[in-house]
Amino acid sequence: MELQAREGRLIAAAGLGRVLVATAVSVERDAVVAGLGESSPGSGASALGAAGRVDVIAVGVGPGLAAASTASALTAAALVGTPYDLVVSAGIGGGFQPDAPVGTLVVADEVVAADLGAETEDGFVSVTELGFGTVRHRPPGELVRRVAEVTGARAGAVLTVSTVTGTAARAAALRERHPTALAEAMEGFGVAEAAVAQGVPVLEVRAISNPVGPRDRAAWRIPDALAALTEGFGKLVPVLESWNRHDS
Repeated sequence: MELQAREGRLIAAAGLGRVLVATAVSVERDAVVAGLGESSPGSGASALGAAGRVDVIAVGVGPGLAAASTASALTAAALVGTPYDLVVSAGIGGGFQPDAPVGTLVVADEVVAADLGAETEDGFVSVTELGFGTVRHRPPGELVRRVAEVTGARAGAVLTVSTVTGTAARAAALRERHPTALAEAMEGFGVAEAAVAQGVPVLEVRAISNPVGPRDRAAWRIPDALAALTEGFGKLVPVLESWNRHDS
């Protein structure tokens, strides 16, 4: 088995398929790589058995940059004849309390662009309601179920926002519009848009680092969330090994 390493990429021997994991920043990337079995996070090489090739990349902060970077990676792989079979948006994020406590994992059953639309006198209107496209993507249900079962993650909507919530009022408004929401982050919908445009299934996994609401840095638990992300991806290995994109 020949392994190649380059700037945080995780590449394993050919197998059943290829997985692209997209994080926002390098510390999230390294936490994922560590969970998948790399002894030196960031060096970029590890085997993932029958799951085939897994690349972990940092795509940048925010839905726009995440979409562009993910699309570039998907296109580059397709052009050389090694397309991806699954894209995973992964990282840390805020959790809606009390349903997603700090330090726990959330897996998205819906990836939702929560602030893509228009403010009106009658309230927020989504792009879908305006007739200009979709604001949600649904990961494969069976894959979500398996991830939740194996990792102990809670399944629910993960909201993508361009501006992180910093007040109780906005947190309440988001939860009212999206009652199944468990977490908030900034990249999932962008990653999903890139994946869906190329016909690739998408998944989103978030480790909760802070409550959604008033911005209180003293309440953030980023090291705990990164540790939970590492632990979760360690448990995900058998799921990635066995999952088939044609599963329901």
